[in-house]
Amino acid sequence: MVYHSSFVDEEGITKACGCPLLPLKSHIKGPAPISEQDKTDIVDEAITFFRANVFFTNFDIKSPADKLLIYLTFYINVALKRLEGCRTLAVGTKAIINLGLEDIPVPGETGFPFPGLFSLPQSQDEAELFRNYLKQVREETSGRLLSVAYRANGTPNKWWLAFAKRKFMNVVVL
Repeated sequence: MVYHSSFVDEEGITKACGCPLLPLKSHIKGPAPISEQDKTDIVDEAITFFRANVFFTNFDIKSPADKLLIYLTFYINVALKRLEGCRTLAVGTKAIINLGLEDIPVPGETGFPFPGLFSLPQSQDEAELFRNYLKQVREETSGRLLSVAYRANGTPNKWWLAFAKRKFMNVVVL
């Protein structure tokens, strides 16, 4: 059984491309609202559910937040693939920073991993808002992922990096 997001209540949540711009426990500047530090956010859910959800080839969407969970699960898979050859935390951090500097495609652009998952942007402003939100959520996910993919002494955690070999929803990560 797939783990779904607990963020089903959409009241007062701004949307871009059919994706809710959910609050984040983040210090990174961006369009996401700030969440309380003691509450679980979508990044916590994505990292917590990753090792279970990555085994599924189908994912039934029960709320718009599930779309973001799918995107983040795919992003974690990409990030782990980049970390696969990194033997220390310092090298892993450098690889994650380089991943964060890459262009982030939005729905309708080439390179977006799930065409049809999110609606196409209605305007250039909506596309930029969504791109900035994805950039912020990816950076936050990357930072938190490093803390689970590497142990306190800076060595890789094989129980996490082993999942780099998995394909999520049969999407091949290059």
